[in-house]
Amino acid sequence: MKANLLALVALSLTFLPAVSVEAATPHGIFTDHMVLQREMPIPVWGTGQPGEKVSVRMAGRSAETTVDDQGHWHVELDALPAGGPHRLVIEGHFRAVVRDVLVGEVWLASGQSNMQWPINRSFEPEKVIAASNHPNLRLFTVPRRATEEPEWNVNGAWQVSGPESTPEFSAVAYHFGVALHEKLGVPVGMVSTNYGGTPAEAWMSKESLAANEMVKYYVDQPRDLNNAQRPYGLYNAMLHPLAPMAVRGAIWYQGESNAGRAYEYATLFPAMIADWRRAFRQPELPFLFVQLAPFMDKTSEPGDSNWAELREAQRATAQNDQHTAMAVITDVGDEKDIHPIWKQPVGERLALAARAIAYGEDVEFHGPEVLDQHASDGQITLKFAHAAGGLQAKDGPLSGFAIAGEDGKFVNATAEIVGQDEVRVKSDQVAEPKYVRYGWANFPQGNLWNGASLPTSPFRTDEFRWTTQPK
Repeated sequence: MKANLLALVALSLTFLPAVSVEAATPHGIFTDHMVLQREMPIPVWGTGQPGEKVSVRMAGRSAETTVDDQGHWHVELDALPAGGPHRLVIEGHFRAVVRDVLVGEVWLASGQSNMQWPINRSFEPEKVIAASNHPNLRLFTVPRRATEEPEWNVNGAWQVSGPESTPEFSAVAYHFGVALHEKLGVPVGMVSTNYGGTPAEAWMSKESLAANEMVKYYVDQPRDLNNAQRPYGLYNAMLHPLAPMAVRGAIWYQGESNAGRAYEYATLFPAMIADWRRAFRQPELPFLFVQLAPFMDKTSEPGDSNWAELREAQRATAQNDQHTAMAVITDVGDEKDIHPIWKQPVGERLALAARAIAYGEDVEFHGPEVLDQHASDGQITLKFAHAAGGLQAKDGPLSGFAIAGEDGKFVNATAEIVGQDEVRVKSDQVAEPKYVRYGWANFPQGNLWNGASLPTSPFRTDEFRWTTQPK
């Protein structure tokens, strides 16, 4: 019986149609269990033999095209509502079927090691992994590599969220996806494309870097082609091949590798966001990012800090772009570990921002934000926006404030909440105060929150020269 069965299989194989290795094939992102973006035209693309006819169909939508002279093809199916499962059928010199395709919300999750950081190395991993069965949450991890020229394909596979697929997946991306899925009630796909220890310039295109006067010097730097930190290498291999995708937005956790160049980051980071929006052909692509977590030894006296300046660059980006938002995580840092293990609040705060920025919900997603200041009688009164539910000092007397006069010498200050949205700051050491800083340290220790349980970002009201500013 066994011999007869093997003979039957061999006989069947001889009658399979021959498939050219150059026959049209879909891009590597198109695998079973994938999620496609709802309510947007659906791009489908791949490679093939020049001149080859290709047809694509799914859920009553269809499109046809011809492979171009460079061996690429691309079609767009009409938008679909959330739902599924569907079958995506691609036909050229052969027929490919992608099964169990859902339509819902698709998000990119990118950055360096704190975005890459997996569930199995985060807080209470056994508990999180055991509870990770979410059939309508799908996960895709882009292989980590850098290239000198733009790539057109990635190798990977979509996986259904569950104890077998989640341990090595990005913890921040997972918790973001779970929170979004539970709130929206539609399928969610998370595309994890991140690489530890990498700077922002590695995630930008060569053309974007070259077009910016402040950062174009990166293009002419000598490059070690084996170094993932080199400019535009990760963009080429880990973002460019995704760019035809329809996505709702991106979440980003990065900055540690640029902290020594915080002044430059104030230009570099917005330029990177604009670059991504061009790549995905969405001028208003929601881009939600995480402010640097507290790290390194706590200090008792005010002083300069590269990490504080990087946070200020991040804060300015969020202030100047209505389609961005910043998740402040001053409460989940670790003095001794640059990778704090508490990733669930990070993902959930990003999801809260997504509900407001990407989905238009009337929900408070922002911690208190200083609006202006008024000095009188030896003290400064700060007025705050986003004081929903009233300003609060969490877990003790209000702390984290420093004050300075005209000379710019900051000293620790006492502070008190006045009414719903104001804070008064003063110090006996400064008779005529002019400037205030809050949480201005590698490891911020402020405790000003709002009634929506969101912390205040570190900030400054002065405009003194940055310590990371080139001389």
